[in-house]
Amino acid sequence: EVQLVESGGGLVQAGGSLRLSCAASGLRFDDFTACWFRQAPGKEREGVSCLEHSDNSTYYKDSVKGRFTISSDPAKNTVYLQMNSLKPEDAAAYFCVADRRWYGWHHNMYDYWGQGTQVTVSS
Repeated sequence: EVQLVESGGGLVQAGGSLRLSCAASGLRFDDFTACWFRQAPGKEREGVSCLEHSDNSTYYKDSVKGRFTISSDPAKNTVYLQMNSLKPEDAAAYFCVADRRWYGWHHNMYDYWGQGTQVTVSS
């Protein structure tokens, strides 16, 4: 059984930083594409960042480029999302996602999802 467990969310002031973690069991991130999606109340789910296992390519939503960084630690089978210079519009539930392929920002194509971790940014 695949499990993705996120942690690291919380309340931060605008301009601050958080690092989200996603620990996996039942799959190896070495063999899977890992992504972070987010969803704010009343808004559609959107892709934030992905790390493609085949060539370690990384992808970012335009609005987070230069502020967020996705990375992985194979020894811990964990993927991270370092979020700097946070803005109120970054507030959302953040979900760790995995699949054997990269499907861009088409969230409905990804098989495995975590339960999410909440990020709140105060202005």
